Amino acid sequence: MKLINNIIKRVRPLAFVAVASMFTASCEDFLDVSSNTVIDANDNHLSSARDSIYSVIGVLNKMQAIADRTVLLGEARADLLDITSSTSKDLRDLALFNVGDDNKYNSPRDYYAIINNCNYFIANVDTAMTNNRNENVYLNEYAVVKAVRAWTYLQLVTTYGKVPFVTEPILSKDEGEANYPMYGIKEICDFFIDKDGLQLLADNPNITYPWYGDIKGTPSRLFYIQMNLILGDLYLWRASLTNSKSDYLESAKRYYDYLSKRNGITTSSAYPTTSGRVYWTSESWDMANDSWSSFIVDETNGANSEIITIIPMDSIKSEGYYSELRSIFCSNYNDEQNVGLVPSQSLQELSAAQEYCYFDENAVKFTYAPKGLNNYLDGDLRLAASWYTNDNATNDKGERFTTQTISKFAYPKNGNISLYRRGQVYLRLAEAINRAGFPRFAYQILSSGVNDQVINYCVSIFADEEDYETLDYFSFPQGRYNVAMWKSPIPGVQQIMYGNFDATRYSIGIHSRGSGVSPFNEFYQMPYGEAIIDTIEIRNDEGELIDYNYNIHKDSETPGLVEKQMEAVEEMIVNEQALETAFEGYRFYDLMRVAYRRNDPSYLANKVYSRRGNKGSADINTNLLDPNNWFLKWNGQIGIY
Repeated sequence: MKLINNIIKRVRPLAFVAVASMFTASCEDFLDVSSNTVIDANDNHLSSARDSIYSVIGVLNKMQAIADRTVLLGEARADLLDITSSTSKDLRDLALFNVGDDNKYNSPRDYYAIINNCNYFIANVDTAMTNNRNENVYLNEYAVVKAVRAWTYLQLVTTYGKVPFVTEPILSKDEGEANYPMYGIKEICDFFIDKDGLQLLADNPNITYPWYGDIKGTPSRLFYIQMNLILGDLYLWRASLTNSKSDYLESAKRYYDYLSKRNGITTSSAYPTTSGRVYWTSESWDMANDSWSSFIVDETNGANSEIITIIPMDSIKSEGYYSELRSIFCSNYNDEQNVGLVPSQSLQELSAAQEYCYFDENAVKFTYAPKGLNNYLDGDLRLAASWYTNDNATNDKGERFTTQTISKFAYPKNGNISLYRRGQVYLRLAEAINRAGFPRFAYQILSSGVNDQVINYCVSIFADEEDYETLDYFSFPQGRYNVAMWKSPIPGVQQIMYGNFDATRYSIGIHSRGSGVSPFNEFYQMPYGEAIIDTIEIRNDEGELIDYNYNIHKDSETPGLVEKQMEAVEEMIVNEQALETAFEGYRFYDLMRVAYRRNDPSYLANKVYSRRGNKGSADINTNLLDPNNWFLKWNGQIGIY
């Protein structure tokens, strides 16, 4: 059945078709398009709450067109995937940076169809209108549309480099062909941060995203771009271009605000990383448990669900927008059983290079998993948990071939496309807070997870006094953020509490999701963090040791130390982004931000060129040392009318 495509019919640039009932449990009723209620470009009167609902559904419909592309543009061009002999020409050209105007993944008009829907709604809505209960009719939907517009422009400009910028609805062919100012990434970020009013909406406690019930078993609240998350992204991109410490800090605060207030501004709201992980159950190295791979595709909006925002897709190939990603990544969804993209040699080597630290609860000891294990089980376990191959499959002719399943695409309902999830947000918080000048904070997000105890004993003690107020903003209260394992650089200050604990109230470090107990992993320690505590022995008159005092040096007391720590922790974050969010659509853009902030195009270029490990990627003939070649070529047309 079609999820959204049946709801909307396009009438000129915009049309919003009423459905029989948005709130019924019946899927048939939800997909009913028998109503004649239509708003088009010649009727700019939004007269009821129903109109606002249909407007939002119209925007969601347009987002389906770019769903697959959002993932493929971010992954096929990066270093974690490689092409195969079965890769389609369009996808192969995308992966090899050889995209022409006729490539199916190069269609700016699809982005402008979303933007134009948003512009029309924003231009014509009366945000002051209230109903007879004095409830604002449009404000919640208005916030949704504002966030979608900002997100779409950020996707567009990070894909094309510079794009025509228009905030008024285009209602004629002449308007569609007019010359609009060309905005780059910074200009887009400047507008939505400083001029659009998005921050006021995000900070308004009276705004709650609309709730249209469950649609085909998926909570409709997952359909929306969260305002604090897109603001965090905008600040992060702008900071990466300008190296503004204040922008990095504001980005971190926005990610934190989402994590701490996603269920409203209450004293009980919490969103810990959970204890979802892939882990060895014994030192025989023949059995691993996995709760991580189910959490990260969970669309129930429950306590353990990772998914924050999705683009809902249609469930039948012949109808509407059906995601091709499952057939690209998973053999059983492909009529020919041939996949178009496979995990790269670079990703396999990165995963195998990790040292898995195993904790024996009974003996209270730590050991490391051996190397040379089969089925990608060396090092970090998340690759093995999300990538399955079978070298002994046979076709109808009895011929043997290899099948592949990427669980991140095999299991989501209807092939829905995830835009934001919990682990990704924590990683972006780490990216931002690291460059804001707090690499120890970022490291703890990777290693142990964070709560107030961890911040006090592992972060604040090395910070300057003027930074205490900043760190106080990021409060993760114990009880709501219980950290399973952490170890302070102060001797004797640590917590070990592992085993069967409540996942909904526990945080573990993102690296611990696949590499064991990272706080006690000698191969995964805070870079340049040693020799910063002087241990002073206290002895009595007889010379007997009775106590210790510790002289703790602030990081700033060693010139250049924080800068060295930031760059080293940033490299840990980049690796963790690969291990945690591989294939999800973020990788190329993650590399872009690092290359920009380091003013070093070779950072991105070298990563992409090495997707085949030591063999390199000889098929890529584009000079990626030139940042202009990171972007698709703009064809000069908005083309939405």
